[in-house]
Amino acid sequence: MTTKTNVQADEGNTVEGRSSSGSHAAVVLTGDRPTGALHLGHFAGSLQNRLVLQEQYPQTILIADLQALTDNAGRSARVAEHILDLAIDYLAVGIDPTRTTIAIQSQLPALAELTVLYLNLVTVSRLERNPTVKAEIELRGFARDIPAGFLCYPVSQAADITGFRGTLVPVGEDQLPMIEQTNEIVRRINRMVGHVILPECAALLSNTPRLPGTDGRKASKSLSNAIDLGATDSEIRTAVQSMYTDPAHQRASDPGKVDGNVVFAYLDAFDPDTNAVADLKNRYRDGGLGDVLVKRRLEDVLQALIAPIRRRRLELAGDLAFVRQVLKEGTAAARAVTDSVAVDVRAAFSLDAVVR
Repeated sequence: MTTKTNVQADEGNTVEGRSSSGSHAAVVLTGDRPTGALHLGHFAGSLQNRLVLQEQYPQTILIADLQALTDNAGRSARVAEHILDLAIDYLAVGIDPTRTTIAIQSQLPALAELTVLYLNLVTVSRLERNPTVKAEIELRGFARDIPAGFLCYPVSQAADITGFRGTLVPVGEDQLPMIEQTNEIVRRINRMVGHVILPECAALLSNTPRLPGTDGRKASKSLSNAIDLGATDSEIRTAVQSMYTDPAHQRASDPGKVDGNVVFAYLDAFDPDTNAVADLKNRYRDGGLGDVLVKRRLEDVLQALIAPIRRRRLELAGDLAFVRQVLKEGTAAARAVTDSVAVDVRAAFSLDAVVR
């Protein structure tokens, strides 16, 4: 499978390929909510990063089923059903369970304990000012009827990151406020004890932090404008043909706009031949290149990318015992780590002082 694997840290540092020193100074923590199939937006925004990072650093991917309940409490069975699907997606794209720990959030009680402790360090007004939370509240139309768990999920996310002493967090740029809030909590904890017991973390952004949906809006399961990693050939073809391009580009001879053109956004994200894409852009801008030819190239690129993922997904779906074993072993390993961190954080709050 050919992918683009350049990872950009938010402070400007670049991580590429295998670490020549083999250093494991950094710890990667990332994850997804099990609310549906992963799509190309996830692949471009995070999964490609994870494939690179697992070759360089210790990495944990958390299946965040507790966070999924913050706005799916009435559909908890559906959330549970998607846990295996999410694990299958990870394995199908190339996440290696011998290099990456895959764990289930709800099976790590230390994370819930850390969340409760951290809630004492965060005000409601601070949570309401979080730009990501504000945007999500508006998107879901909660107004003031916000589930408390949803309002507080930045604190849960901070518990996840610190529970593994994570230092590198692959995210989309819309999650940067979450990293900032996590570091605020870390600094509060460290000040409480007078020395560093938890490290601060840095966000790592991909080259495609925000892949648009086929209609130009944000790619989303709920908007049905995303291409799933298990999409069939016909689904890929239909999605590409429906993609938003330049409405003023009526004829092949007309000069066209590349900026805001969804087809070129996907070519930038997934076509390994960057020189050919640059040439297509020049021809499109100058006039003389029709949408049909550009979409045909993109379809070929996406078919080549998704076909092996789809085949592997089918194989894994036929061997659920293996998938469950991966989750069982990964969760057990993760629990040992998070339990250890919780001991240190409990001490920071002097919770065990009386019984010692």
